[in-house]
Amino acid sequence: MRTTSDYSHVASLEIARALAQQGMLFEITLFPEEFGGNREAYNLIYVPPGIPEIMDLVTETLLSLRNEGLVDQLSMDVVYKGKSFVPGSISVRATHNSKSRTFEPRIGIW
Repeated sequence: MRTTSDYSHVASLEIARALAQQGMLFEITLFPEEFGGNREAYNLIYVPPGIPEIMDLVTETLLSLRNEGLVDQLSMDVVYKGKSFVPGSISVRATHNSKSRTFEPRIGIW
């Protein structure tokens, strides 16, 4: 998914938090809590509407793959544009150390 919005003006944590209070951005955990992520500052990101639901779908898929024994390693890569606190994209990579299966969705944000 890709939106046409421009978040380059969100150049500080204070702006991101203010927009989150207004419901224009949402604070979510990057590395899912279901996989050991926590709500510490380094794991929190700010995203526009619609992205939290997409992240929930990705997490549900990851949980299913883990429960089926198909993945046992997970990494998340965030790409930022300029000085914005809103990621331009999030790439997920789920693999298994002894199986050839991978799950690699990329979420385009802006």
